[in-house]
Amino acid sequence: MSVDGDEVKVLHGPEHPLSVGWTKSQTMTLFDDPQNPLTLESGGVLAAVETEFETYGRLNDQASNAILICHALTGDAHAAGWDLDPIGPLREFRRKKPGWWDSMIGPGKAIDTNRFFVICANVLGSCYGSAGPGSINPETGRPYGLTFPVVTVGDWARIQMELLTRLGVHKIYSAIGGSMGGQIGLELALAYPERVGSIVVLSAGHRVTTQGLAFNAVGRHAIMNDPNFNSGDYYGGPPPLAGLAAARMMAQITYLSEESMGYKFGRRLRGKESPDFTLTGIEFEMESYLSHQAESFVKRYDANSYLYMTRAMDYYEAAEKWGQGDLTKTAARIKARTMVVSFSSDWLFPPELCRELVSAMCRAGCPVSYLNVPSRYGHDAFLVETEAVRRLITIFLKE
Repeated sequence: MSVDGDEVKVLHGPEHPLSVGWTKSQTMTLFDDPQNPLTLESGGVLAAVETEFETYGRLNDQASNAILICHALTGDAHAAGWDLDPIGPLREFRRKKPGWWDSMIGPGKAIDTNRFFVICANVLGSCYGSAGPGSINPETGRPYGLTFPVVTVGDWARIQMELLTRLGVHKIYSAIGGSMGGQIGLELALAYPERVGSIVVLSAGHRVTTQGLAFNAVGRHAIMNDPNFNSGDYYGGPPPLAGLAAARMMAQITYLSEESMGYKFGRRLRGKESPDFTLTGIEFEMESYLSHQAESFVKRYDANSYLYMTRAMDYYEAAEKWGQGDLTKTAARIKARTMVVSFSSDWLFPPELCRELVSAMCRAGCPVSYLNVPSRYGHDAFLVETEAVRRLITIFLKE
């Protein structure tokens, strides 16, 4: 399966003793007090915020064994097991595959549901069950489109902490996430230092690189310049599939590396011995892969949500928000035991960016461990390097 990019091997079915089995998502309405709506960091206001989530395992009597899983850019709440009754754009996608981190979550796995109560919630602005631009605006009776307020990583952290409170969890044992999910975990530790026991940050950092900003900008440009975009008000008509496909193909490249692309595809032609000398057809295996990924993605994701998700990642700059630009001052807020994991070929959140965060935490006296895992799989390594990530998380959670 794929969340940010590459394929993740399906290990076993729902009846296997290491699987959490059949699962079913839940929805909770948060900030439903008319006198206390959700005020977003952008200044937007939302009342009665629908949030989709899943849980695995049981909360102990002390409510001290909760682990929050934070999903990546185009992920969702279905992190483990097999969806009992998939609905919406994920229907066919979920029927064929288990949750996006099923290799890590379950009885006896790294995130052991015999020991931990595991929660994964879909973020605001997504199209997978939580409120977003495709939701109905109660004031107009029509989908919000681009009238939905801009969201941030800070908003996601606040909403997820509110969900935890409603579930009876005052302090989480750990928040674990990769890529965008790693940003959320870091923000939780900064915004709620007394409520977060530990965090695991995989393939993520305190900001997106300038190159990352550039790739996200190109993706949004492709969507917004699709003839069907209609200023985001395309619901009920043809969606901007070509623009979304181009955005996904662009993003897919950032999830890989030159080494992984060379290993998987090289310059091999697609099903032929010699080129057709065509400008419009698919000639190379690499082209075919990108085309397939785009075709699959546009069937299950909303173009407006892609705009909101990537913009939120772009805006996140922990040092500017919490330390007036001083990363060491920012890191001093963190009380959570922290593990940061980078991957050698990741050029979306490169090792040097992760080390920048870790160095600041060391200067601030924070309890932090850091590992750079050799891998050819690029940014996707946090999903693909299953055995390495499994070992690291298992050891970290036992300490």
